[in-house]
Amino acid sequence: AVARRVLHWALPSPADSCTGTGTVLRSRSATATPVHMPYRHRLAAVSILFLVTTLAACGPGPQSDTPAADTPTLQEPAGESPPEVLMYVGGNGERGLEQFRQHAGSISIVAPQAFRVDADGNITGGVLPELMEVAGAAGVHVMPLIVNPGFNQELFHSLMDNPEGRLRAVESMVELAREHGFYGWQFDFENVHVTYRDSLTSFYRQTAEALHDGGFKLSIAVVPSDGSEGEIPFARYMQDNWRNSFDMAALAEAGDFITLMTYAQHGGPTAPGPIAGLPWVRRMTDHALAVGVPPDKLSFGVPSYSGHWYPHHHEDRGLRMIGREIPYSRVQELLASSGAAPEWLPEQGVHRVVWEQEGTFQWMFIEEGRSLRAKLDLFDSYPGMRGISVWVLRSAGPEFWPVLEEWLGR
Repeated sequence: AVARRVLHWALPSPADSCTGTGTVLRSRSATATPVHMPYRHRLAAVSILFLVTTLAACGPGPQSDTPAADTPTLQEPAGESPPEVLMYVGGNGERGLEQFRQHAGSISIVAPQAFRVDADGNITGGVLPELMEVAGAAGVHVMPLIVNPGFNQELFHSLMDNPEGRLRAVESMVELAREHGFYGWQFDFENVHVTYRDSLTSFYRQTAEALHDGGFKLSIAVVPSDGSEGEIPFARYMQDNWRNSFDMAALAEAGDFITLMTYAQHGGPTAPGPIAGLPWVRRMTDHALAVGVPPDKLSFGVPSYSGHWYPHHHEDRGLRMIGREIPYSRVQELLASSGAAPEWLPEQGVHRVVWEQEGTFQWMFIEEGRSLRAKLDLFDSYPGMRGISVWVLRSAGPEFWPVLEEWLGR
């Protein structure tokens, strides 16, 4: 698919277009300054500019066989390519297989959350063979995730303190990538205490060196941070155990790219709120760039799931507020049963809906086509960014795909 391929194209000179010689000129004006705009707009702009210069060179009547010495040359600005789209799939890929079949043409990398590692470095899991087949037929890279199961902090810390276990895990990743034809791996180690920040970095560097030697890639999913230490207890806990555990500049230098998980701003442990409000997403992205992550190594996290908060009674845990990730199909069911009307929050770039059920309120913050468009507009405001990483394939609604495909210029 055009949207997933790097385009390196140069235009024939205006004079050659008139004479039909078709000479391709490989340089562009030294004074030209690329202007950042969405990829589809750049395609149109370059085409229009070429047409104008061709008409100007041809003009009415016969043309000289000798082109002018200062004939302008045009080329797609260096480094410009369609944004990369990494799409996460839960588990081994079975739960998102049909959606992947339908939309593989809009996906560059599929990333099933399929492998787990224990404290001794033993890796278990696997990717559904059918997903591998679909990916191969569509030219989509497969980059599975490796996780500390249940985001178990003690387990991961034990692995970091176990040199033999680390080496065993690294060697297994290389072997599995070679055996199954993976593009590489993505680390998804979460709930890591800030005191293990350097250990995580060294393990990532060790793995990157081994995978690169084998011809494979390595990336990492990073819980975003603004660099603060946290003032209120909740924020301090999140910064110490989730957000400040990643030396993003060092990770970017060692590996191939970072997925900045700019979603889950609000979730189960929090009060109701946007999954990825635009001001928060911008603050997290600005910090990642400020600490030294190159834009072309930064993949912008985008949610396809929505959030539902409601009061609940559990036999063992008693009364509590529940916050859940829900797919768009469940959003539609709740809207139909409640009769509630969503309200667009322009500053946050998301729909909110609140309704009463038996005397208490329930909330939803909805991710769909309009909210995706708002996030892609924010992405476009950052020159040179690598692409987006979407969590998660099976949650996307029908409005998601046309917006994504239009943005990719398909």
